[in-house]
Amino acid sequence: MTKPAIWVAHSVWRAQERAERERLIPEETALALTYNGAAYAVMMATPRDLADFAVGFSLTEGIVAAPQDINQFDIVEQEIGIELRLWLAAPRAAALDQRRRHMAGPTGCGLCGIESLAQAMRPVPRVTDGARFRPAEILQALDAVAFRQDLNRQTRAVHAAAFWRSTSGLVAVREDVGRHNALDKLVGALARERIAGAPGMIVLTSRVSVEMVQKTAAFGAPVVVAMSAPTGLAVRTAQAAGITLVAVARSDGFEIFSHPERIAMEAQAEAAQEVVDNVA
Repeated sequence: MTKPAIWVAHSVWRAQERAERERLIPEETALALTYNGAAYAVMMATPRDLADFAVGFSLTEGIVAAPQDINQFDIVEQEIGIELRLWLAAPRAAALDQRRRHMAGPTGCGLCGIESLAQAMRPVPRVTDGARFRPAEILQALDAVAFRQDLNRQTRAVHAAAFWRSTSGLVAVREDVGRHNALDKLVGALARERIAGAPGMIVLTSRVSVEMVQKTAAFGAPVVVAMSAPTGLAVRTAQAAGITLVAVARSDGFEIFSHPERIAMEAQAEAAQEVVDNVA
């Protein structure tokens, strides 16, 4: 199997001097997804956690409703890429035939190749879970994700998507050169373990574009936290989907762009007041 990262020789120019070094960099490979023998999508991705990716992509794209809709899954490595072959149960296969389309997704683009505006702007399911999170939990989740980014720590060149629950902390982390691929891998990993999106929080090391919100809604997570800023369309989509969108998240705080009621600011304020009262 293709390795997720490789060592390459390169020249370094610093302090007016040149040196020859080696550096570990992430690999990216063409992944072709086929369903019941027909091509559906080609994505550039990190060749790791491929079963998670295949299941997660199928779920967030609405191709299947559950991993059980996939009867068979094969990974076929070829000279120019890797084919992910999925065989669907009859009802899902028939539904896919009705919406067959082809996509070509370069790194970092989750919507490339969609053939119509209606497909790009598909309605998102509304997330109604009432889970609430304290600001301290968000900061804890950010710290935990940074600690678990093994591939990024080695290469400094991949995104991560993670899942956090108040009852269990950091549940899972997946990494990829494409931010949407990382999220698909995460959703697939959780679905394969029968872990639902609610009540939980998605944590992203990337910016939040519309497809990240769409995938979060498809998974059913009520909160998404990102280290970078969102797009305007992502904010409007999160508002419509009932998702709490937290972004520009750093160690010293964050910004809330939609449905702030899930962030328990008052609990934080009450705790701070209690400390003041005790000191007094």
